[in-house]
Amino acid sequence: MPSTAKLAYDRLTYPKVVVVGGGFAGLEVVRGLSGKPYKVLLLDKQNHHCFQPLLYQVATASLGADSIAHPFRRTVGPMPNVAYRMAQVQRVDPERKQVWTNIGAFDYDILILALGSTTNFFGNVAMEHHAMQLKTISQALDIRSDFLQEFEAAIALNDETAMRRRLNFVIVGAGPTGVELAGSLAEIRRTVLKREYREMDSELMRIVLIDGNDRVLRNFSEKASANAQRYLEELGVELRLNVQVTGGNEDRIDLSDGSIVETTTVIWAAGVKGVTIPGLEASLNERAVRYTVDRTNALVGNPDIFVIGDCALMSDDPGWPKGHPQVATVAIQQGRHLVRNLIRRAKGEAGLPFTYHHKGSMAVIGRRRAVVDLGQRSFGGTLAWLLWMFVHVVQLVSFRNRIMVLVNWAWKYISWKNTIRLIIRPYVRKTSVAAAEVA
Repeated sequence: MPSTAKLAYDRLTYPKVVVVGGGFAGLEVVRGLSGKPYKVLLLDKQNHHCFQPLLYQVATASLGADSIAHPFRRTVGPMPNVAYRMAQVQRVDPERKQVWTNIGAFDYDILILALGSTTNFFGNVAMEHHAMQLKTISQALDIRSDFLQEFEAAIALNDETAMRRRLNFVIVGAGPTGVELAGSLAEIRRTVLKREYREMDSELMRIVLIDGNDRVLRNFSEKASANAQRYLEELGVELRLNVQVTGGNEDRIDLSDGSIVETTTVIWAAGVKGVTIPGLEASLNERAVRYTVDRTNALVGNPDIFVIGDCALMSDDPGWPKGHPQVATVAIQQGRHLVRNLIRRAKGEAGLPFTYHHKGSMAVIGRRRAVVDLGQRSFGGTLAWLLWMFVHVVQLVSFRNRIMVLVNWAWKYISWKNTIRLIIRPYVRKTSVAAAEVA
């Protein structure tokens, strides 16, 4: 039987709020509006929230997918005024105030777009076809299966050249994701490959980290970048800086300095762009691939549509003339601020301008190796590593996820082993672009 509270909300004519996207920003809005004078509908093509900062650990077999995912229905189930539909949004009709999806159209009084971001290949068609991405759990599981399959394929080969090609792992982009992936793969070479693939020389495995900038973690302080580079070099990661990937195929990549790297595995972590949907082209900044919003996150020209998180471009926040960084902290703060403004709106009060408070940056490179920027302070090593772990565990959605992550981390620390080395769903490599066109 429906609860009394649920029936009471159904009888009330509260404004309808449709939230598209259940990432960090969207989830903050849904939680904040629980029990408030709005009817809320969450739309997402997945049935779960994914904690993206730890995706790389799923990809490198340190965590299971269920450790960093949480079902939306478990979140919204206790909320009397919130509903969820698993749906792919196809377009928005701002004149009729409708959101069209693969399961039908939904009316709204207030629309909140928290669409998140997708991989930006910067026009590199070859890499868009061949490179692996790391934005979803499915993609993380593909990477996990891929490197384990490459180990098994390499150990069965007699030709060292072919073996090296299989064991060359290239990561494009030396931001936090790329650096963390490189560090994790380097530790796998030192532990798993050396101990469990004894018939094969573990030193044949090569991790190459490529970036067009002159240092890793370009948006961190110079001290943090220097520490991160030192940690990567200690782990044996090969850094190729000031070069860009110009092309390639399933067996190699081409670099802007004229060199090539023979490899069957390329992971693209070089950039992101906002997700967009048809119907709102007038407010889209095509160069930034983000929607232009005012200081209250309202879409320019439409006060009933709000855009938050990675797909929002707010250029008039002091100190951020090019817009905010596309990171979780911005999404969380914008989600919470929008909730406050919607509560004010329900009372007939004007919305307050958003100001981003940068709390710092952190990245982990491996066991007891991490870097942290906090205000004017920058430090690395064990303290930074412990702080990184604490912050990420606290931010996980549920208590169960926190316990699972802590248990897995503790076992990995004690045993020196990545615990989930299972090829459950083999990764099928893409064919060349030319072959695909012929087919």
